[in-house]
Amino acid sequence: MKKKLVPDPPLETCTTAPAIFGSCEAGHAPLYSVNPGIAAHDALVHISLHLRCAYDSGHHLMEQADPGSKRMLWTTLHSVDAAKGLVDALLDGIEARALSNATAT
Repeated sequence: MKKKLVPDPPLETCTTAPAIFGSCEAGHAPLYSVNPGIAAHDALVHISLHLRCAYDSGHHLMEQADPGSKRMLWTTLHSVDAAKGLVDALLDGIEARALSNATAT
């Protein structure tokens, strides 16, 4: 295995970069932005909450959807659930690493 010359930065120093989103293509600037400097852990917690809300909303809509739409909605719910699982696994890994580092010192 090849050794890296420059090690990865500690996860605790990873933060968000500024980003804009929410363009509705109506000729004005996007409505929302991500602030720079938000800790990766905090951003992942918010992502997990958004994904849970998206899943819960979609699951509620499933009861009212016609059979043709249910297939597409189920595919969307599956993707949201998979993304939430990945984010939650990252959060668990970050928290386990922080706990391990705290007990090692």
